[in-house]
Amino acid sequence: MRSYLDHLECTYCGSKFTDDEPFRTCPDCGKVLYPRYDLEGARKALPREALRGRRADMWRYFEVMPVRDEANVVSLGEGFTHIFPAERLGRELGVERLLIKDEGLNPTASFKARGLSAAVSKAKELGLTRLTMPSAGNAAEANMREVSITGAHLTLVDGLISDAGVLSRREAGEKDLFDVSTLQEPYRVEGKKTMGYEIAEQMGWTLPDAIVYPTGGGTGIVGMWKAFDEMEQMGWIDSKRPKMYCVQAEGCAPIVRAFDRGDEFAETWQNAETVAAGMRVPGAIGDYLILRALRESGGSAQTVSDEEILEWMRRVAGLEGIFVCPEGAATAAAVPKLLARGELSPQDTVLLLNTGSGLKNLELVSAS
Repeated sequence: MRSYLDHLECTYCGSKFTDDEPFRTCPDCGKVLYPRYDLEGARKALPREALRGRRADMWRYFEVMPVRDEANVVSLGEGFTHIFPAERLGRELGVERLLIKDEGLNPTASFKARGLSAAVSKAKELGLTRLTMPSAGNAAEANMREVSITGAHLTLVDGLISDAGVLSRREAGEKDLFDVSTLQEPYRVEGKKTMGYEIAEQMGWTLPDAIVYPTGGGTGIVGMWKAFDEMEQMGWIDSKRPKMYCVQAEGCAPIVRAFDRGDEFAETWQNAETVAAGMRVPGAIGDYLILRALRESGGSAQTVSDEEILEWMRRVAGLEGIFVCPEGAATAAAVPKLLARGELSPQDTVLLLNTGSGLKNLELVSAS
């Protein structure tokens, strides 16, 4: 197998760069860089029928992944998570065909494993050996213990992910580390985009009518949108796209506010607060990409309350036996609101993204 990676391209000013040296954001304008591929070459090398029999993880799409030498892939088997029909939950919500893609089935019980597998693999290929990154935490005890047991150095920050990001970038400059913050380097998005490839393949190359996605930094939603464009160019799918719906918490909803205002960028949210740590992101560097995907798809953005999040964690588990994370529960909580606004139809095929396992958030369950 070979990667058809061609170059890096700024998603805002269009400047192009090679991929043979480490980049973070665009040197010209500071916006997000995307890897771009020779998709005509990839189309010839990898007709979608050739996927049969390949490894059942995200690296099955190697030709459109950013690592040139397969020996540099660092993976625990991330990806190809199951899509479950959720009939009982669908009846409860008022949707005839409801599906859940459960990212809690990843080796680390989180969709974040996808982005980091891609970023760490490319870092290895570029000769980078010491990395740093901030996290909104999913700041439960389980996550802190996981970091500790693997031998990484964990620094707890009394603040938000934006505060952790400032510290991570400072540490990178002072200690010869490479910062792999969300969308502040080009490759995490490539891991997240594989959710889009999988959804198309697992659904027989027909995309759902709507995808409801919990949004913090937004790498997943923009990654899937990128994947759909790449697959169309390779002839794997047609031009039909799902309506993309961003869900945020009432206590931290910069994307929802910007969408409702018609803004291109999202103003930083002050005093962000929500039980869903993955959505407690007051400002996203990829805000314009998220908003672009929502508008181009005909979707929108919706808030839910913390009370609704906790309630739907219990209800999804009781109805479907899936212990969703609070961010995943937020997608279920949003569906009745989107139906009431006429943005979803009961006849739509609706796919919810559960981005992690509720087992990482046991303190929320006991507190509720």
